[in-house]
Parts: sequence; structure tokens; C-alpha cells
Amino acid sequence: MTLRYAMIGGGQDAFIGAVHRKAIALDSCAEFVAGALSSTPERSIASARSLGLAPDRSYGTWQELVEKESNRSDPVDFVVIVTPNDTHHAIARACLLAGLNVVCDKPFTITSDEAKELHKLATRNNLVCAVTYTYSGYPMVRHARELAQSGKLGTIRRVFVEYHQGWLSQNIEQSGQKQASWRVDPSRAGIAGALGDIGTHAEHLARFITGCTPTEVSAHLTSFVDGRILDDDASVHVRAENNVHVTLTASQICTGEANGLSIRVYGDKAGLVWKQETPETLTLIHNDCSRTTYTRGMGNLSPIATSSTRVPAGHPEGYIEAFANIYRGVCDQINAVRTGAAETDLAGVVPNAHDGYLGIRFVEACVTSSKNNGEWTSL
Repeated sequence: MTLRYAMIGGGQDAFIGAVHRKAIALDSCAEFVAGALSSTPERSIASARSLGLAPDRSYGTWQELVEKESNRSDPVDFVVIVTPNDTHHAIARACLLAGLNVVCDKPFTITSDEAKELHKLATRNNLVCAVTYTYSGYPMVRHARELAQSGKLGTIRRVFVEYHQGWLSQNIEQSGQKQASWRVDPSRAGIAGALGDIGTHAEHLARFITGCTPTEVSAHLTSFVDGRILDDDASVHVRAENNVHVTLTASQICTGEANGLSIRVYGDKAGLVWKQETPETLTLIHNDCSRTTYTRGMGNLSPIATSSTRVPAGHPEGYIEAFANIYRGVCDQINAVRTGAAETDLAGVVPNAHDGYLGIRFVEACVTSSKNNGEWTSL
């Protein structure tokens, strides 16, 4: 069944909204029918027209969209929120109170109290509330999760996860660069910069693969660029459940780096390595130093990795497809709730409001730790 969705944010000059729309369109699991796409009514309507939305579903404000869609005889099945961080809570809360399922970009909210409230609302109202931790959608990340949580690595001891970019190595926010300007502004981005923007992806990736939630952190957050208030670089030591130790680094001032997300997980039997910029392969490292390379699309993968794959090996899949896997799971979740059918395997691994809450708790603990010179801080 093809669902219908609305988008809030993601209009003209926005990067991530177009990515979401392309990902959803990939599998034709939902149709884009409504939107409030910008912060001003004029730009919002103009964006809606440029994207071919019907006039009666082209809204000037998100408040208008929530009110009118929830009162239609054919309301949208879910709302995608791709606005700056400071607006996520108010929009998602209004949607959930109006009975609308939600997919929200990360980081989920500004505070953990806000995230906890949204999780409770979604649970109480039996609504889907997903968070787009995109990298959990890669087939080889899902296979890594199966290897780690099935005991293939033995007892997990050590994790190294890094997310390194270079696009904020200069003070480009002073030139009016839209994506940079709000990300370095505490009133819009929240209490963290690089840590909140990409560090939350790294934290979720480690938790998704290992199944172990952080319990304590020792963090050092730094602003290297003059005049920048929020961190553009973060180094975090993490103690997680089951005595798993994690070293996490997230930086947006690593000059020349594009999107360097990678993870290494080591148990007492084997280790694994995955890199986002070469996402088609996953390496398993054995105690004798030999290696097994798994390739997306091959027949020796877990069922969840196989069902997350669209084309045979040798025909590369990547970022858009990973995003699309999240949305396939969301649509499966919504259909399961409505029909009473069992969730599909794709639905079962969609990051939800609780994941979003844990991500914000992580950020808050890191900021507190850094203010106290790296003091170990409980989550």
C-alpha cells in the first residue's frame, strides 16, 4: 500500500529535504502530497509550487499543515520534519497530538526532557515516531550488527568510531552559508555543534551494531575556529553496558575530509571494520590476523542485510539507498500498526524516539563532562 506524506522544512536551498524525498521515492512506498517547506509563508508556497504540490496542500506554516491535514478525510500517513534542531520538539509534539506519525531528522530534540515527552506521546497514541540515523540503513552495517550480536566476535571489548568532516574548518558561517550558520548557533542547534550534528550519528552507529548503551562518558569538546561558540571537534571516551569501552571522535575541522564515518569493533574472538565512504564491504578480522571480506549483495549475508539490498553485487548502492531502507521500515511499521500484521525485519530496526532520546542524553552528558575538564559523567 502506497502511503502519503507531508514534509515540514526542506524547501528552496535546503540540502537534506531533497535527500529525504529522493529516498522515499526510490521504493514508491509513499507519495509526497503536502508541505510547509520554509520558514516564511512566501518561500514555503513558492517551494511547494516548484515541487508540484496541489494548492490546497501547499501550506504557509507548519501549524497550518498540522491543523488542516489532521482534519482532512484523507490526511497524510506521516510527516517528515527536516527543520533546524530548535523546532523539532514543537513540530513533532503537535503532529503526535494530532494523530500524525512522525519521521524526524537528527538530533531528535534540543533536550532529553523534550525527547522523553515525544517518546511517551508516540507510545501512548500508538504512533510511529522515527529518527533518521541514516547509517543504520546500510546493508553492511546491518550485517555487522548481526555478526556482533550473534556472538561471532565473541565478547565485545573495544569500539573505535569516528566521524570526520572538514567543511567547517574555516569560518564560513560569516559569509552567510546557510547550512553552517544555524549549525554553529546555540539558539538553533542546541548545546553542541559537531557532537550534536555528527557525533550523534557515531554514537548511534556504535550502539546499533553492538547493542550496548553508553553509561558514562569523559568528553573534551573544542571550538578551534575563532569566534565559534559551539564545538567543532569532540573527543569522547565512553563506558558502555557489558564493560564495552568506546572511543568516539567527531570533528568538522579535519581539513580535506568529506564524510569520514568509520567503525571498528573488537571482541575476544574477532573484530570488524566498516567505512561509510566504501560502504559495500565489511571486513571481519580473525585472531590469526586473516580477514574475511563480506560484500553487499552476496549470498553469505544475514537475512536483514539481504532484504536491505536492491541490486546484485557489483552494482553499487549507497547513501540514498540507506536512507530509503529507513523509510521502507517506517512504511512497514505504519502498515503493521494499522493492519495488526507482524512487523517486517526492516520495520524492526528503524531508529525510534527512544533512540533519539538516548542520543540527546549522550550529548548532554558529554557537554557536562567537558565543562568539568573531562570528568566521568553518568548518563
